Amino acid sequence: MIHWLKQLRIEFGASFLWLVCLIYFTQGFRSFVWTAVSYQLKDKLKLSPSASQFVTSIAFFPWSIKPLYGIISDCIPIRGRKRIPYLVIATLLSLFPWLILSINITSRSSKMPLMILLTLQNLGSAMADVVIDAMIAEAVRLERSSFAGDLQSISWMAMAFGGICGSLLGGYALTTLQIEGIFLLFSAIQIIQLFSCGLVKETSIGSDLLPESFSSNGGSDSIKVGGVHEDKTSSEKAKNTTLRRKRSQKSTKKGPVTASEFQVPEVNESLARKWFRSLKMASFTLFKAFRQPIILRPMAWFFLAHVTVPNLSTIMFYYQTETLKLEASFLGTVRVVGWFGLMLGTLVYNRFLQKMKLRSILLYAQIGLSLLSLLDGVLVSRLNLSVGISDKIMVLCGSALSDGINQFKFMPFLILSGQLCPPGIEGTLFALFMSINNLGSTVGSFVGAGLASILDISSGSFENLLSGIIIQILCTFIPIAFLFLIPKEATGIST
Repeated sequence: MIHWLKQLRIEFGASFLWLVCLIYFTQGFRSFVWTAVSYQLKDKLKLSPSASQFVTSIAFFPWSIKPLYGIISDCIPIRGRKRIPYLVIATLLSLFPWLILSINITSRSSKMPLMILLTLQNLGSAMADVVIDAMIAEAVRLERSSFAGDLQSISWMAMAFGGICGSLLGGYALTTLQIEGIFLLFSAIQIIQLFSCGLVKETSIGSDLLPESFSSNGGSDSIKVGGVHEDKTSSEKAKNTTLRRKRSQKSTKKGPVTASEFQVPEVNESLARKWFRSLKMASFTLFKAFRQPIILRPMAWFFLAHVTVPNLSTIMFYYQTETLKLEASFLGTVRVVGWFGLMLGTLVYNRFLQKMKLRSILLYAQIGLSLLSLLDGVLVSRLNLSVGISDKIMVLCGSALSDGINQFKFMPFLILSGQLCPPGIEGTLFALFMSINNLGSTVGSFVGAGLASILDISSGSFENLLSGIIIQILCTFIPIAFLFLIPKEATGIST
């Protein structure tokens, strides 16, 4: 393990590895502060379960438009740099909402200001996630492509560690600290992240030329990691620029210049127009790739699998805290068990299910999720007590199994996404796939909030919660009818 880390430090530099691990740790550690947000919405603002789920769904919407951040950072450099400036902006967007919420009592005691600040915070977190993914893609290209799996592994490890720490400490913090103290503590991590951005040096690129093609790493930018540049030298760029201009002049002598022959924008062209042309090129390339049936059909299934099943997680949180009287510290432990369930699900999938058809895996995953919803029904109907099973055991087992089975569903999504991305736009198209998945989750949360409202499920009134769970169980089988959208022969190894 130590030798592996030393090798990564030699290849990429300690500052780059630190930044990657810190950002992914922060993504996992967000459970520390969002536990407090859940209690703030329930206990301080006195929102109903459906209203609380509506607020959190709006707040997490920025995760559904991740490709937009990637395209903007690819096509619009800031002072010749495409990554670090945007990472600084993202960190500031993540930092200031928590600082405001910790200082200004009005901002956290009213629904609208709280929702706006939480949305801004998620905007910064989602943007940071996209930018660090792009930096990892750039760092492992060419001669260091063999280290791609290593960087992804250390990223997942950092996020899982952050999630475990955040879940353990989040519940404990609620019993010992005021909520403003929790927000302030979490903002301290964002401040460390902000200073860490200055440790990684990014080489400026020429801003006078448009990228020759749209790629997942943003064209011709480079990150200086571990003292090694990942791009062409300035002299090579100047040489290529001169050659393109000579070809352009030569074609002018022969006759009119076509759009395909003209590679360099006019000298007098405004910077805004260059950016517009670059954004237009990137968007067109992304849209052209995504509209292909081999890509569109599977992504449509994963979207449908979310939107057709109402998400009742917030309603269950209210039920567990108000009716079952489960403490915040215990619910933090439940989330830790969920993280271990997620890691166990990943190991089981990689060990036993890689050669299985994806259609079969997704079929069994949906059936498993319906059985887990049935466990929620047993908990709500109190049948577990009649057979001597405590509420805490039911909640712990349900959390572990739920995250494990959801990972069986998420791993095929990751596999298909990686297999379907055409060369050149892997990063941004993958971000689009993740956004579709996130958007589906958001819409599913809206559907769950609407169902709770229709059934008149509110704080202290859970008589119709069992009916909602039964509807959720039935809806879990709807995506099975659309499994024909998944490639028939696709497995965890190849399509």
